[in-house]
Parts: sequence; C-alpha cells; structure tokens
Amino acid sequence: MKKINWRIPAAMGALALSVLTFAFVLWAGDIEAANETALSAMNSDSRVYVSGENGWVVFHPADALRPETGFIFYPGGKVDYRAYAPVLKSIAAQGYFVVLVPEPLNLALFNVNAGAAVQSKYPEVANWFVGGHSLGGVAASMYVRGRENIRGLVLWAATPADDSLRGQDIAVLSVYGTLDGLFPEARVDESRRLLPDDAIFFGIEGGNHSQFGSYGLQEGDLEAAIPPEGQWDQTASVTVEFFEGVLK
Repeated sequence: MKKINWRIPAAMGALALSVLTFAFVLWAGDIEAANETALSAMNSDSRVYVSGENGWVVFHPADALRPETGFIFYPGGKVDYRAYAPVLKSIAAQGYFVVLVPEPLNLALFNVNAGAAVQSKYPEVANWFVGGHSLGGVAASMYVRGRENIRGLVLWAATPADDSLRGQDIAVLSVYGTLDGLFPEARVDESRRLLPDDAIFFGIEGGNHSQFGSYGLQEGDLEAAIPPEGQWDQTASVTVEFFEGVLK
C-alpha cells in the first residue's frame, strides 16, 4: 500500500490560511479615518485634559481631581477610534471621566472585556457607564451582561446581539439618527424587544450614522440634515442627562 505524503496538503492548507488571514487583516485595516476636527479634539484644552494611559485615551475634566463617574466607550467597527474625540471630549467637559478603548484590528468584538481592565485600573471611580457606537455598541452590550457594577449602557446607533439584557436590572439609553442609512428606524424598533422595557430611546432629527463620530460619510449611510456639531451636541447632552437621571 502506497504511503500518503501528508506534507503537501498540510502545506497547502497552511498557505490558504495565511492568505485568508492576510486578506482579513487588509480588510480590517481599511478604516474610516478620523478627520482634522477629530484629531484636533485629541489635544488638551482649558476644559479637558486628554492623555494616553495604558493604551487607552483618557478625557479628564480639568476642574475635577477624579470624577466619581466614568464612561467606557467602544468605537465602531473599522472606524479610527480617534474619530469619537469631539463628542467624548464634550461629555468629559461636563464633569465625567471618559475612557476610549482602541480595539485590535479596529473591531471591538475582538476585545469585549476591555472594560474590565479599565475598571480595575481606576477603582476610585464609583460609578461606571459603558457604551459604544454601532459594532462598538454590540461589544458594550456583551460586556455589561451580568455585571452588577455597571450603572448603565449607552448605545449610539446600536443594538445588542440578543435579548439577554431584558432580565437584567440595568438602565439603557439608545440614541439614533432619523437619517441613519446603516441603523434605520426599523432596526431601532426591532431593538426594543432586546432591551429592558424601561430603556430610553432618543432620536436625533436629521442625524445619521457617521456623525456620531468625525470621519466623513460612511458607505451606505444617508446624508445628514444637520451639521456634525449639532449631532455631537445632542448626543453628548442626552448621554449626560441619562447619567444624571440614573445617579440622582
């Protein structure tokens, strides 16, 4: 009986896997780049200190030694994490400690538990909220599942992957744009059955998907009817109001 040489098919399999891995890395690396407005917001000013700590971006209000409330944010899939600096900086300016967690290959699902390291590093922060945009919101939903030390979940144009949060005692805010081509209002309605009955929904009239960040118009999205600054202001405002409502 002729002996089978397994080295050739094994080598072909390894080659195919390498090609697929290379192709995936190229795909994941083709990201929505942060624009100049976002990059400018990465600099400290008189209201907010911006620094790099432990591989994260930390936004710290200049007038507070250490805020009692923190917000861990997961960026959207294939989006430069720095694109969220304008709105996160605005939230920090209102007295909150904000931590933006960059993700491997710009995909938050590869590091869902990033929030655990953040919470462990800053034990002096008494109240934690977790949120994310789009795919980052899915990751945030997965992270808060079953965790009693999270005060609330903030979803920007996002929905959980399943209904596991319905039975959890956690406050939820869902913010969406009425002109979102990637997360239209039909998906917003579908997400209601996946969230607790008392989840708060807030629609930004004329807002779209891309303007939760600052990276231009994403493929498949609709043109917004309001300027980016208007969407950032509303997003930051309703998010802070949510924090205040939960904590009062």
